[in-house]
Amino acid sequence: MNYDKFRYEQAKKLQEAKKKQTTVETKEIKFRPKTEAHDLDFKLKHVRKFLAQKNKVKLTMRFRGREIVYCQTVGLEAMNKIAAALEDDAAILQPPRMEGRQMVMFVGPKT
Repeated sequence: MNYDKFRYEQAKKLQEAKKKQTTVETKEIKFRPKTEAHDLDFKLKHVRKFLAQKNKVKLTMRFRGREIVYCQTVGLEAMNKIAAALEDDAAILQPPRMEGRQMVMFVGPKT
């Protein structure tokens, strides 16, 4: 067998495999506990767009200053409201949890 022909065929196989693979990116949406309803709806529209493109989304709620006192009440309530709004389009990969001064939740497309 000709070695050059073998190398050429291997390169072609690798190229075909590379074409067919899909990459999943993680997009991030940031908001605060006092984000108004209209702004929240706008951001949720972006989340749905990312999920339609088969990407994972990291939802980050940032607490500034004394807002950190309300992380377990207002923050968790807001995250649960967002999860309920995305219930039809997304699967919750990781429930809300605190990471320093941020509450983080991961959602992915429904399969």
